[in-house]
Amino acid sequence: MATTKSERPAEVQGFWHRAFHLYYDGFRSMTLGKTLWAIILIKLFIIFVVLKVFFFPNFLSSHAEKGEEPEFVATEMLDRASP
Repeated sequence: MATTKSERPAEVQGFWHRAFHLYYDGFRSMTLGKTLWAIILIKLFIIFVVLKVFFFPNFLSSHAEKGEEPEFVATEMLDRASP
């Protein structure tokens, strides 16, 4: 008699399968946690997308010609390193 994957005892199932079901069941039964995770994801979006666009522009594209970026970085590093 062959057993299917879902009929196997818990100790025989793989680590990844058990870990997935642990988190799946935990997230499914959350009430306040879902709201907190939504806040965390929104904050990460703001940090990595919005702040990068407005506060960290692509400096090389505005100061170095296309294909000359390595030379521009090298000369800037050498100029700033020497007093």
